[in-house]
Amino acid sequence: GKNEYIQLLYVPSAAPFDLWDRENVHGVKLYVKRVFIMDDTNQLLPHYLRFIKGVIDSEDLPLNVSREILQQTRDLRIIRDGTTKRVLSMLEDLAANRASDYDKFWALFGNVLKEGLGEDPTNKERIAKLLRFVSTGSEGKADVTLEGYISHMKTGQDTVYYVIGDTPEAAAKSPLLELFKKKDIEVLLLNGPILTEFQGKKLINIAKGDLDLGDLADKEEKEEKEKVQAEYKPLVDEFKAALGDSVEDVRMTLRLTDSPSCIVTDPNGLDPAFVRMMKAAGQDVPEPKPILELNPNNPLVSRLKEQGAFSPEWARLFLEQAQLMEGEQLKDPAGFIIG
Repeated sequence: GKNEYIQLLYVPSAAPFDLWDRENVHGVKLYVKRVFIMDDTNQLLPHYLRFIKGVIDSEDLPLNVSREILQQTRDLRIIRDGTTKRVLSMLEDLAANRASDYDKFWALFGNVLKEGLGEDPTNKERIAKLLRFVSTGSEGKADVTLEGYISHMKTGQDTVYYVIGDTPEAAAKSPLLELFKKKDIEVLLLNGPILTEFQGKKLINIAKGDLDLGDLADKEEKEEKEKVQAEYKPLVDEFKAALGDSVEDVRMTLRLTDSPSCIVTDPNGLDPAFVRMMKAAGQDVPEPKPILELNPNNPLVSRLKEQGAFSPEWARLFLEQAQLMEGEQLKDPAGFIIG
């Protein structure tokens, strides 16, 4: 009741060609008593809602104020906050009552809306509920919500698991999913990290080297892991000597069921997907060294344990194949093909 303004807002049916140009002016225009003032969306809506089109007409802002002063007025901040909440309410209603239309919206503007998780901490929870994901149980459809995932988690599961790939299709082929498929645990297929926690549940990247399934892990598996580590220690030492500084560590794992090897990251290290994104943006980011994990149940790995079967070429092949499976670029592609 402290401010009087009229909003006419809508989501367009097609994405503009300059949607990803953060410097361009998008969307909503501001009028004061039907006199046009500006069309700077950043002052009227947060940038992650730049796809919204429409007009706002205020009765409270003075007509004779300059644009520089206008940008700092308390009334404009109130309009901006109120408009943001109105847009989020509109999207919540669309998701709840017109699912097919929301699916179309998500396909066009979902990646833009995700930016709000970092830009708008006040509305972070509301934005998280609007997100849609592909998962190992959704048959390629981006229709999984975080609330929906949590509602049908397995007994004993208290964590939301996800894996990162350049596309959901690429993430679905990751060997890191093998154990989760065996245990019938749903995993979200993402193209980048989103949150660390939602409704008290942690979101965990299954590519982290310290992955612990907690109550979902069998007691026998824990005992077998200790046995395998001791049995394969000589082979692990040979891998470490052959790979040297190209890896942070080599170890045995039971997270694989079919693939001979995979790479994981240090729990405190940078995510490889984040590193690739920053490098694509021209940023100089230190590249983390991978941790190579070997599957003792794979016939090829068990064969290498035999006397005289191992060679340094095998170690490099295991590492580079695992890197390719995770979508990473090889430093020497020609050497991989020829060697």
